[in-house]
Amino acid sequence: MKRYIDPDKSLWQELTARVMVDDAVIEGRVASILERVRKDGDKALIDLASEIDKVDLSAGIEVSQSEIAEAVALVSDELKASVEAAYANIHKFHSAQKFIPVDVNTSPGVRCVQKAVPIQKVGLYIPGGSAPLFSTVLMLAIPAKVAGCREVILCTPCGRDGKVASAVLYAASLCGVDRIFKVGGAQAVAAMAYGTQTVPAVDKIFGPGNRYVTKAKEMVSRKVAIDMPAGPSEVLVMADESAVPSFVASDLLSQAEHGPDSQVILVCDNEDLAYKVQMAVDVQLEALPRKEVALKALSESRMIVIPSIDRQIEFVNMYGPEHLIISMSDPWSIAERITAAGSVFIGNYTPESAGDYASGTNHTLPTSGWARSMSGVNLDSFVRKITYQEITREGISALGSTIVTMAQAEGLDAHANAAIIRIKS
Repeated sequence: MKRYIDPDKSLWQELTARVMVDDAVIEGRVASILERVRKDGDKALIDLASEIDKVDLSAGIEVSQSEIAEAVALVSDELKASVEAAYANIHKFHSAQKFIPVDVNTSPGVRCVQKAVPIQKVGLYIPGGSAPLFSTVLMLAIPAKVAGCREVILCTPCGRDGKVASAVLYAASLCGVDRIFKVGGAQAVAAMAYGTQTVPAVDKIFGPGNRYVTKAKEMVSRKVAIDMPAGPSEVLVMADESAVPSFVASDLLSQAEHGPDSQVILVCDNEDLAYKVQMAVDVQLEALPRKEVALKALSESRMIVIPSIDRQIEFVNMYGPEHLIISMSDPWSIAERITAAGSVFIGNYTPESAGDYASGTNHTLPTSGWARSMSGVNLDSFVRKITYQEITREGISALGSTIVTMAQAEGLDAHANAAIIRIKS
């Protein structure tokens, strides 16, 4: 990891930058995929699966009930128990987020109401590949069901044997996902956005993915809502003398192993701690099966020594990390001053992986600095807020002159007349 000692603020813009990749080529490829799926539907999905993934989907795109039952039987009892424990915590936390309706009389005879209404059709994208993210099924399907979404579908790539990862199907079954499709990549996003003969179009698409999936979500967002812009995963750890170097190192590596473009950052108050963390990283790295992936991520990652607590907080808020771990002697006082982070992990015994799996919070979070302006996935992500108003005869008599004066001042006489005609009646 690159090390910086009390860098001048003129360098902060560079130090908070993410790895930028020219995606012009990817954009062209994704545009072609989207258009093929939009025009040819299922045929395009089958052809693209053969061309890109070397998978034969001619026997069927949708996962059958018998395939789900077979997969559920293959999942070990130990993993089932763990998934069920995580399910309980995630369900409990998201159920507590239910919106309380607003119903107020803003003035005599004028009633205003706000209610939460579930999005009717949602599509969940679950990455496959070397690490099928069954945990993401829980993070997306549970709040969708708690919110009351009428139809929840899921797209995920299958292996060359035509089978979806058993743990993904088990989690989907546990959560009550309505339909599951063996479609991955940009073509899955296209299918959920435009609809095909088999895959229904949805109102909003959720889920992480590679650069192709991310670009596809960005491009279809003109037609269908998406959860958020997504980029490579990232973590920032704030640490002081109370931190345990081996704990800090494990958190940095747990994020670095996600992918070669992941970014991990340590912000601490002294060089000795940075050195100890680096030594712990080197030791733990040797035991990682995904060592080469982590090494590539670490090459673009940073250790930054900033002696001043105030400047540390300022730097963190400027960076806006997806995950923020505060391993400091008074972590809550620091956390209260953080204004930009996707999810915050407090104290030495709260690993980032707890939020990834089982504590109850959601792990679908804004990256690339979007935490400065966006929230992670939560129950609100699956609902729309609708407002209602009801005005009585007495109410329009009292409020009418205000409406008329403002409408006429804007030169909108029909607006004014809509109130005048009621007042005169």
